[in-house]
Amino acid sequence: MPTKTLQIPTADGQADAFAAFPDHGDRHPGVLMYADGFGIRPVLREMARELAGHGYYVLVPNPFYRHGPAPLTELPEHIGEEVRPAVIAQVMPLIEAHTAERVLRDADAYLRFLTTQPEVSAGPVAVTGYCIGGLMAVRTAAAHPGQVAAVAGFHGPVGADGPDALAKITAQIHFGHAESDLTPEELGELNRALDAAKVDYTSEIYPGTVHGFTMSDTDAFSASGLKRHWDRLLSLLDRTLANS
Repeated sequence: MPTKTLQIPTADGQADAFAAFPDHGDRHPGVLMYADGFGIRPVLREMARELAGHGYYVLVPNPFYRHGPAPLTELPEHIGEEVRPAVIAQVMPLIEAHTAERVLRDADAYLRFLTTQPEVSAGPVAVTGYCIGGLMAVRTAAAHPGQVAAVAGFHGPVGADGPDALAKITAQIHFGHAESDLTPEELGELNRALDAAKVDYTSEIYPGTVHGFTMSDTDAFSASGLKRHWDRLLSLLDRTLANS
């Protein structure tokens, strides 16, 4: 699966990124993938290649490029519970500095770059994200309703900006929540906000999962949760981007 290391021009500099895409010469629908708070690392590259294998051009930017190129912290091969607090302490200042204003400025640049790549077909794109990347995906979809046809967020604070932000989204939505992230009551509240926003969505708690369940380099990993994530994500993309 071909991959490229890239530099994306932004309003604040150059964001390092990588892309994965099918190895035949056609043009492919574009997908912007936001990493979780631990950032770009081998597991994200694996997930991007997996998605590209289904016929998509997948762009994965380093959202924390203002602080330097990825990796910004030295991550262990496996982020177990014994090292997780120290890793969180390293990445939390980066997450806190990445304001909504920065997310939106960067989203403009990322989408402009993605849609002008020679391997990317004309038409709408999709945005997906993990953990804090799920919130970035929601903000991107809300700011670009005419351009984003699908948005997915997994084990992330996807409703953090409130009902008004959700109401700006015209994309089809899938939210996959960890059992440890939302109670059934909180899920009901989020889904009522989605109903009120009149968006086309699915939003569900994945059974037996904890925060971070898609990431195979952490103790949170759930093989069944990751499989459900792929089933839901690929179905969403097939519905919304199949003709792109």
